[in-house]
Amino acid sequence: MTRFIFSDLRRLWLGSLVVVLLIAFATALGVAVTLQERALRLGSARAADRFDLVVGAPGSETQLLLSSVFLQPSPLPLMSGDVLGKLASDPRVSWAAPVGFGDSFSGYPIVGTSMALVNNLSAMPEGRVFSKAGEAVIGAAVTLPLGYEVKPTHGLAALGGETHTELAYRITGRMAPTGTSWDRAILVPIQSVWSLHGMGGDGHSAEAEGTAEEPGHDAHAGHAHASVDPDAPIDEHWTVQTPGLPAILVKPKTIADAYKLRQDFRGNGTLAVFPGEVLTNLYGTLGDAKRVLSAVAVGAQILVAAAVLMVTVMHIGQRRRQIGALRALGAPQSAVLVIVWLELFILIALGIILGFAFGYGAAILLSRLFSGESGIALPVGFIRSDLASVAAIALFSAVLALAPALLAYRQSPAAALRA
Repeated sequence: MTRFIFSDLRRLWLGSLVVVLLIAFATALGVAVTLQERALRLGSARAADRFDLVVGAPGSETQLLLSSVFLQPSPLPLMSGDVLGKLASDPRVSWAAPVGFGDSFSGYPIVGTSMALVNNLSAMPEGRVFSKAGEAVIGAAVTLPLGYEVKPTHGLAALGGETHTELAYRITGRMAPTGTSWDRAILVPIQSVWSLHGMGGDGHSAEAEGTAEEPGHDAHAGHAHASVDPDAPIDEHWTVQTPGLPAILVKPKTIADAYKLRQDFRGNGTLAVFPGEVLTNLYGTLGDAKRVLSAVAVGAQILVAAAVLMVTVMHIGQRRRQIGALRALGAPQSAVLVIVWLELFILIALGIILGFAFGYGAAILLSRLFSGESGIALPVGFIRSDLASVAAIALFSAVLALAPALLAYRQSPAAALRA
């Protein structure tokens, strides 16, 4: 029987191949959506897990998270610089690091921060942490050698940003991989960022540091650049004269301290958020998008199942004489039922297997593309609950294959041979 089935499938290889590919592509769509959504959740959660508390100016919590943790360029309002001094001297805080944006180099964001963040974000397998105004540390995914001089460009070079000529940062160290957006960042002393952009002691300037301007906007118009001594030592004793900041990353000493700090710094010109809580709201939006995409995938699978069923029924009708001959030669009804059911089930099973392989490959490709752009590592993989989905699909396929098999089972040998 097995030899007969595979011989029949080889004879009808073109039609069989079309059926397998239809099922494979429909299955791959659903698998890719599920794996990619799960990878995005896990990757973003792991990236945000490195930061316990983010403090910024009142505004959008989501935008504050995306800009300060995921380093997405966007306009952020500035809070008073004395907030940094308060946090740094607070006994409930292990360390507090300022974050300033606005510049880039070769597509990599340049982030102004402090040695505290660099020392606590990742190990330093190559080189050392910056200690002077003209030094920089790069993430693991930045393809620049140690000693390379980085000339910052305001905003994005692709949008016509102006290159700063007052200072070139020399790379002194490379961080170990973190699986976050910071792997693609160039970290520099925030004092140098303030000086380059003319940030005064009152925290104001013609250029709102930490914001992303519209394409074509000259952020430097009417704005005097300050010269920066690249060998000037870094002073990280924050005072009330500290310029305004878009965000501060805070490491509380205990969980209780984290909740107290969030409460204390929500209001009076500041906004404190837990990255995990903000991500939960984002996941709700992702969940809605996933449901829409999953509905599209299910719809495609239903259409493919209906098409496969229709083609199979037509195929059974065209094979009536062959089925009648089998019955006339003494093949029992049960044998005909098994032969037709197995042929269709083998095709559907092959399509499902290929679909899972195609979906996994598509998810891997999309994750690599996303990781290359954002630096966030997206773990793609199957979990135990996926086995239940495979079992459900296999059961549905078995039932689907049974319909044309029953049609062949009920055919009369005499009527089939006269057809």
